Amino acid sequence: MSGVEVITFGCRLNTYESEVMRAEAEKAGLNNAILVNTCAVTGEAVRQARQAIRRARRDNPHARIIVTGCAAQTEKQVFAEMAEVDAVLGNEDKLKSASYRALPDFGVSAEEKLRVNDIMSVKATAPQMVKHIDGHVRAFIQVQNGCDHRCTFCIIPYGRGNSRSVPMGAVVDQARNLVEGGYSEIVLTGVDATSYGADLPGQPTLGMLAKTLLKQIPEIRRLRLSSIDSIEADNHLFDLIADEPRFMPHLHLSLQHGDDMILKRMKRRHGRADALDFVAQVRRLRPDMAFGADMIAGFPTETEEMFANATSLAEEADIAHLHVFPYSPRPGTPAARMPQLDRSLIKDRAARLRTTGQALHRSHLDRMVGTRQWLLVENNGLAHTENFTLAAAPGLRPRSLLQAEITGHNGKHLDMQLTAAEAA
Repeated sequence: MSGVEVITFGCRLNTYESEVMRAEAEKAGLNNAILVNTCAVTGEAVRQARQAIRRARRDNPHARIIVTGCAAQTEKQVFAEMAEVDAVLGNEDKLKSASYRALPDFGVSAEEKLRVNDIMSVKATAPQMVKHIDGHVRAFIQVQNGCDHRCTFCIIPYGRGNSRSVPMGAVVDQARNLVEGGYSEIVLTGVDATSYGADLPGQPTLGMLAKTLLKQIPEIRRLRLSSIDSIEADNHLFDLIADEPRFMPHLHLSLQHGDDMILKRMKRRHGRADALDFVAQVRRLRPDMAFGADMIAGFPTETEEMFANATSLAEEADIAHLHVFPYSPRPGTPAARMPQLDRSLIKDRAARLRTTGQALHRSHLDRMVGTRQWLLVENNGLAHTENFTLAAAPGLRPRSLLQAEITGHNGKHLDMQLTAAEAA
């Protein structure tokens, strides 16, 4: 191989950062190299990264393999001891061209491979400018990094550090750059995006940032948030939900559970009633709003009754896009020291919660049949509606914005009949 290849795991923030990594590595003159941008959110994510590294080495015996990302930050020794790995970079250093210029030689010891700093010492997130997001028709922009909260199950603050925000002007510049490059949909991403601005002068909020983007860049056709913590939603965000058609009617919520005792043991800042009240308030402002949510099945001490509360919350909130994670103990987190459930029980509950999610998704698809929707065509023969529902779009040009009538569905995605087309 030649050039720089990037293998990305995990969240949309990683997707964005992979583009920065590629640009910085190429600026440094790196060649014949594979950058692996890892995720640490579950043990399975770490396993998949290690598997990908071994495969990359088999397929590219002479390439230099550099591992970075959240798992490299939190489990640096694990990756440094892999014979296939030539260097391990920390989450902060992966975004700097100087890091790629200072890589160690081949065949060094595990300790010499390590280039991982103390992530908690990082106090600011430098603005990054990218021209495109490889393989995506939607453009992701990092507005925030890190997290000040310490949920008992989560390792991510130890991979990302404390919360820090990108100045508003830099976000506007990046969004304008991407829109000029042909992107009609912008997605704002962060580890804890709704904490945006608390560390900036004047303490702007995520809602204020979104309002500013739409005001200053009228060419933005669609603005979306990647994920939010509903307890941090501000009044500017509610204004957008109520009054701004370019703000997409889809919110992905970090719910995690539906039982108050489990939420307390998770050290979440919301309760069951808070989640339901937020959903109800948003739907009053925007009846066509669809919700996604992350939920964990099999958290330590979870009883069958507690699990039933998680299932019923998903049903009461009518979550259209439910993402279910079987609980995975992460070394170093408080939850890993709590009384654990049997793995077979965790898998069973995750499967049952997914079944609930599938039923809710099917009902959501049923309600969309007969409606007209604007869709953004992806690269894989599919398209996304404004409420982030997938539709079949074979043969249509990626990045096109289309208006179509929804004629049916197959339980997973919508079928459509084109009624009008407009190039983005």
